[in-house]
Amino acid sequence: MKKGKKYLDAVKAYDKTTLFDPADAIAQVKKNATAKFDETIEAHIRTGCDGRHAEQQIRGAVVLPHGTGKTVRVLVFAKGAKADEAQAAGADFVGAEELIPKIQNDGWTDFDVVVATPDMMGVVGRLGRVLGPKGLMPNPKAGTVTMDVTKAVNDIKAGKIEYRLDKANIIHVPIGKASFTEEQLADNFRTLMGAINKAKPASLKGTYLKSISLAPTMGPGVKVNPIKTVAEVTEA
Repeated sequence: MKKGKKYLDAVKAYDKTTLFDPADAIAQVKKNATAKFDETIEAHIRTGCDGRHAEQQIRGAVVLPHGTGKTVRVLVFAKGAKADEAQAAGADFVGAEELIPKIQNDGWTDFDVVVATPDMMGVVGRLGRVLGPKGLMPNPKAGTVTMDVTKAVNDIKAGKIEYRLDKANIIHVPIGKASFTEEQLADNFRTLMGAINKAKPASLKGTYLKSISLAPTMGPGVKVNPIKTVAEVTEA
């Protein structure tokens, strides 16, 4: 894939093999975001886990102190008082069985996060083939299967993100926008890495965090020193 002039210029501006301290990495990745739109800054964390083993699966959620900079559309599966509660909390869409054909047959997926009360999981389970591959299935570990729909919606709207291993045992998550200050991105990154560090599987042998990089949507990535990163979140 051919890279544009701005990308190539950004690559020449720093040594891609350098392991930056977190603060320096954030300063550099902001410089690498040269697109005309407000690029998302993502963290890519390669772990030493083997996700094929259930005890080494990593999945959880954390509220970033400054949010992601993105407006998140929340769908809540609930009935009765819980449906009213979800609407009052600011959920974008609320419903039950009547939403199944709309999602299953009409291909409607104009939402970013799905929350469900436990009693609705039988209904939501029928959408596994649609929601599963998109990473949208509610999950208790992520706090998206819950009776406290008010807290779930409020947390998501405030900047709650979910992290999980992909098939290559890498975690990909946004930590904010290029327009964020270095301090805001640093706070978000520290909060994220604190949660991931605590999620280290007890059964894991060897190195947990093999590599960390930060990258804007269109620009080159910057390598972050995993040892310095862990030291910072451990001290915090």
